Amino acid sequence: MSEKRDYYEVLGVSRDASPEEIKKSYRKLAVKFHPDKNPGDHTAEEKFKELGEAYEALSDPDKRAAYDRYGHAAFSGGMGGGGGRGGFGGFHDPMDIFSQIFGGGFEDFFGGGGGRRKGSGKQRGSDLRYDLEISLEEAATGVEKELEIERYVPCDTCEARGTKGSGGVKVCSTCGGRGVVARQAGIFIQQSTCPECRGAGETISDPCKSCHGEGRVQRESRIKLRIPAGVDTGTRLRSAGNGDAGVRGGTAGDLYVFLHVRDHDVFERDDADLFCEVPLPFSTAALGGELKVPTLNGQASIKIPAGTQGGTVFRLREKGMPALSAQRRGDLNVRVQVEVPTKLSHSQQEKLREFAESIGEHNSPMQEGFFQKAKRFFDI
Repeated sequence: MSEKRDYYEVLGVSRDASPEEIKKSYRKLAVKFHPDKNPGDHTAEEKFKELGEAYEALSDPDKRAAYDRYGHAAFSGGMGGGGGRGGFGGFHDPMDIFSQIFGGGFEDFFGGGGGRRKGSGKQRGSDLRYDLEISLEEAATGVEKELEIERYVPCDTCEARGTKGSGGVKVCSTCGGRGVVARQAGIFIQQSTCPECRGAGETISDPCKSCHGEGRVQRESRIKLRIPAGVDTGTRLRSAGNGDAGVRGGTAGDLYVFLHVRDHDVFERDDADLFCEVPLPFSTAALGGELKVPTLNGQASIKIPAGTQGGTVFRLREKGMPALSAQRRGDLNVRVQVEVPTKLSHSQQEKLREFAESIGEHNSPMQEGFFQKAKRFFDI
């Protein structure tokens, strides 16, 4: 038999490595050499077992101290450790170590299924998704909606037991109540959902005729949901317990409602702020005055200074949307677009020409500034 390699060398860490560094290195190498990722590769299988042995020794402070002092002899049985549960002599199944590091769902990491669980008969119901469209006004004020969904509800006939009789439920003889069955595959044990009880761990000899032993039936349900003010497209609301009922009295799943806020004809939204464009009469832009603008709560007035240019933005504080996660409101930003008359009578045209001649080019600061910057483009 070949001489064992140094455990620190196996894990690729230094002798003063921290427990976190040892664990991190083991995780990386164990995934690399896992037999499910290297089918038929005996070298990878041996390395995987070697990694498990090294990690078990170095992850335990007492075992690591013994190894640092005596080396592999600490686990040979000659150093007082023995070979039983209380000493340092034996090592666990490397798959058990791998499971402890990666959690109970490590089988799914490699495309497997099932876990080492005990079936209870009562299985949790599925979570459900519902997409709901609301208006911007409803998002601004909050609203209560009644949803119609088809879902599993507890069976009234058998009171969710799955059987009308008292002795109809029995432990599954195929899996012994575990909900999973196992088979040997080389040095590994593969687990899968029991085909007889479908993971419940129980079978029913006289199933309820209404629910066929599941303890639940599919029905159309009405659920009231309160939507808070300030929600936006993509907001997800959870309605606890309003998903599918569980199997044979198991816990119900949850209902997740995904919101979609319809586009508005007037307002555009950016988080809690609103934006809109409002036409501004030419005369008001020149002379100044008051402009009525829409808000989500009715009308508001803006004072327009004389000489206001098109594209000017006026901000109305706290006239936007409420913030979902804070006690504040956004602003309403109003961009004015100067409205130029398109149909003028002959008399109006003459007066407008007289007006243009009277103010001259020196009373048009934007035009004057533009031509100053663009002199090199014009032959003037």
